[in-house]
Amino acid sequence: MTKPPAACRPQAYQLFAEQLPIIETTAGLLNAAIAISMHALDDVEPAAIDEQLQELALRVSSRVRSPSPEAMLAHLHDVLFDEDGFQGNSEDYYNPLNSYLSAVLELKRGIPVSLSLIYKVVGERVGLDIEGVNSPGHFVCRVMTAEGWMIVDPYVGGGVLTAEEAFERMEHVTGRAVPRTPEYLAPATHAQWLSRMLVNLQHIFATNERRSDLAAMSELQSLLDYSVY
Repeated sequence: MTKPPAACRPQAYQLFAEQLPIIETTAGLLNAAIAISMHALDDVEPAAIDEQLQELALRVSSRVRSPSPEAMLAHLHDVLFDEDGFQGNSEDYYNPLNSYLSAVLELKRGIPVSLSLIYKVVGERVGLDIEGVNSPGHFVCRVMTAEGWMIVDPYVGGGVLTAEEAFERMEHVTGRAVPRTPEYLAPATHAQWLSRMLVNLQHIFATNERRSDLAAMSELQSLLDYSVY
């Protein structure tokens, strides 16, 4: 039994805690991300979000006529980016809504870590092997193809990046030189993925002096840290 939270909404805290034993599954990652949004938004229904993601996956899979990853990727790109118009919210990047999955699905706008999660969940349901990449300053995905891992940036319309282009994007975002070391393109654990989401929100809430929300995200971070260590 998890102790009652002091700042986080109880239903959000409980759902997040329930995912920790299965956090390295995609279902655990997804539901934990949904739990984060449940603290801030009143109308979040995990089953409804799952249904929206499944509908996106069905739209993709209904068009796939080849088992090749390249065919799946092409249709995934068509549905998410060309038709539904998912993209990075560069005009209002620090809006907390960019981190809440239900809002990102509705508005089709988000930040790299939330858009990458939608990309991963939908792509995996189609049959792709997708991992997050917790790069400095800019979260991306990598997808297994016949030629090996391919880097995809869901924040910029699902564009494909070479390793060098990925490093250059990190440097553009962080404003500093980034060593060309393999660990910066290594797959993220789901705990790292969620921590990235929580740290982003903690930064926003601290900057805007939203102390109660900051405390709530810190409680979820403590739960996550305790489960990992």
